[in-house]
Amino acid sequence: MAGSDEGLLLFAWRGCVFRVPDGVQPPKGGSLFFCRHLAARPGERVLELGAGLGLGAVLLARQGAAVVATDVVPAAVEAVRLNALLNGVTVDARLGDCYAPVAGERFDLVCTNPPQMPTPPGRGRDDAAAAADNGGADGWALLDRVIAGARGHLRPGGRLVFTIFAFLGRETAYARLEAAGLVPSIVARETQPFPRIGYERLEHIRAVEPEATVPATGVPATVERFVVQGALPA
Repeated sequence: MAGSDEGLLLFAWRGCVFRVPDGVQPPKGGSLFFCRHLAARPGERVLELGAGLGLGAVLLARQGAAVVATDVVPAAVEAVRLNALLNGVTVDARLGDCYAPVAGERFDLVCTNPPQMPTPPGRGRDDAAAAADNGGADGWALLDRVIAGARGHLRPGGRLVFTIFAFLGRETAYARLEAAGLVPSIVARETQPFPRIGYERLEHIRAVEPEATVPATGVPATVERFVVQGALPA
């Protein structure tokens, strides 16, 4: 029978089961680190940008939050809807870029684990798999847009939460958040294996990183990862 050899990839975590369709990345270490440090109170309104298969969105909905999840990949939006159904929660999944699907709306929490790998010129392919790793020349292309739009989409006292690799710069993140009127802090930090694609771009990362976290010589085995918060004053 045609298609009988096609497999079904499932991911089980924290009492949930997620179906991982073609064209949507399965969870990696950064995604799990991000989700372990997401917290919402029952009734809070939450926005996850670039939700992927819906791991964070489903877990936040299980905490009692009212969750909107967006992604630019149609297969990811469908995956969020299916995975919410599989896990008995409601998530409002919308197709679109960054804040476009939620124009005029405000939230208690905006969160994202965005593409942030510094990308050498000419390497930013358009396919979904590459787009998940391409953060622009310095890794901040999408994060800068998220930070710039956060104040207009947060309720007073709301918070923006995102991850960064250390080579994007912790102090750089603080400066960007402060410039946007948000109060920065580190929610969590973790040492992870240096990303595979990072080895392919190592010299480029060294050339653009702002705080010299990657050794100038040799091949790093690990990288520090941060969950960063920017709080909007009440």
